[in-house]
Amino acid sequence: MRSSYQERLDRFAQDLIVMCDTVQVIMQQAAKALLAQDLTAAEQALTLTDDLKPITQRCEERAVQLLALEGPLARDLRQVVSSIYIVEDISRMATLAKHIATTARLRHPAQVLPEPLVGYFEEYSRLAQEMTQKLGDLLTDPDDVDVAVVFGADDDAVDDIQKHLFLLLTARPWEHSTTQAVDVALLSRYFERYADHIVNVASRIIYLSTGMKPAEYLANREAAQRGERFDDRLAALEHRLGIAPQPKPHNL
Repeated sequence: MRSSYQERLDRFAQDLIVMCDTVQVIMQQAAKALLAQDLTAAEQALTLTDDLKPITQRCEERAVQLLALEGPLARDLRQVVSSIYIVEDISRMATLAKHIATTARLRHPAQVLPEPLVGYFEEYSRLAQEMTQKLGDLLTDPDDVDVAVVFGADDDAVDDIQKHLFLLLTARPWEHSTTQAVDVALLSRYFERYADHIVNVASRIIYLSTGMKPAEYLANREAAQRGERFDDRLAALEHRLGIAPQPKPHNL
């Protein structure tokens, strides 16, 4: 019975990896459609988004079965509950990438973006794809929690681009069309929200592995690192003074 239960958990985890890998391809094709006016890439992104729906439904059904029939506890319960939210976040990532592909298809064969702003969206694309790749690695090895905390820096970079583009959009004069202004604002929002959902998934993986929220985990890690640095300095001082290392006192 326990073996069957673990197999269900493993299949659930594998489906999450497949979802993430599929979304990575969707974003790759959506970005290609946007930046290269590639209609074929746009169509492929839209098709893959539809192909993702059965996997999403299967994950939802597995979650219900595990909760209703197995009554998981402790870490297993965290895994099931976290995975339910992860499915939703990855599904939203696919939808946001789909919006990018849809915009590119709608404007084809015209270039969606004003030429001076293309570089910003190339950087958006690079960050989104790198973050998705790291997310797939994290889903494969969810115990590598320190990897999960690096997503904040990538998300900050995405936010910085969005803020700068907003300043450009509100500057006077705007030298491009109103349609392009609307497209830039919406596309920027899609990339920004895509990155936010990746951060959400990383946060849930931290909770799954440690039972702590990211801020709590970071605080505990920093406290442990401070303790290690103190021990290292103390050991160096004792060595320099020729003092035998003293046993650490037990916590009361």
